[in-house]
Amino acid sequence: MRLLPPHPAGTVVTVGTFDGVHLGHLGVLHEIVARARSADRLSVLVTFEPHPLEVVNPQAAPLLLTSPPERREVLAVTGLDYAVFLRFDRQLAEFSPERFVREVLIGRCGMRDLVIGHDHGFGRGRSGDAETLRRLGASDGFTVDVVGAVELGGHPISSTAIRRAVAGGDLATARRLLGRPYSLSGRVVRGEGRGRRMGIPTINLGEYSDRKLLPPDGVYAARVEWASGQAGGMLNQGPRPTFGEMRRGLEVHLFGVEVDLYDQWVRVEWVERLRDVQRFADASHLTEQLQRDRAAALDALARHAPSMDPRRASHA
Repeated sequence: MRLLPPHPAGTVVTVGTFDGVHLGHLGVLHEIVARARSADRLSVLVTFEPHPLEVVNPQAAPLLLTSPPERREVLAVTGLDYAVFLRFDRQLAEFSPERFVREVLIGRCGMRDLVIGHDHGFGRGRSGDAETLRRLGASDGFTVDVVGAVELGGHPISSTAIRRAVAGGDLATARRLLGRPYSLSGRVVRGEGRGRRMGIPTINLGEYSDRKLLPPDGVYAARVEWASGQAGGMLNQGPRPTFGEMRRGLEVHLFGVEVDLYDQWVRVEWVERLRDVQRFADASHLTEQLQRDRAAALDALARHAPSMDPRRASHA
């Protein structure tokens, strides 16, 4: 069964996990889009959910830079004709390189040209590589091109490097490697209403992926976008020790707007870290600190120009 409608000239395909959809990934995607348009073909990304390591080696599976909904959101504005999300399971993991190419890429996606990144491996145990693909291309009638690594500061851009930056709180490096600020999409849920009683109402984020990599807990300047607007704010990520709550929460106080976002999907960008999570003697001392945080967040937002992508927060 074909995954895509047939096209007389076939397709230009790339394959990979594309977690983060960073500048290196975008280089490959822009290449296949350009090639497809010049040859009157369709551009196709074939990718996987969940991350293959979650199936073949769960202990080594990384936390994700982009949850599945977030990855779809970024891919939606790349110019691709199709993004095919294959369910990665034990059966697919056992496909040989030859079977994957012939059954999936050619048989179900109509591939005529394949463009891959410099470090691409595929098939059972990642046993397939560029030479395997060139051999198959010669016998099965498709071309293979390898796109070199995109570098920044003399180092290849990679999801691993971005994970290291995010986990270490280096948001500036993560932003440079991604080509956009690091962000999270989730649904606004009911909170305790404590912020409103303190005169600093917040929106509370829930229903985001537990596989999502978060920067270190703390208070951040942030930006929030929803279906009909956006605003700057200050984000508290982590426990609320002043009130004896030790579970991690994500809540944002928005600046300059009063809008009911309950049950809506929003995207939150981390802009700049302001301080660690702290325990205060009482709510009044916390309120005083939050006023200082507000001033610091407004200053940080003024120094970092808004850069929301032309996307809308979405859960699909």
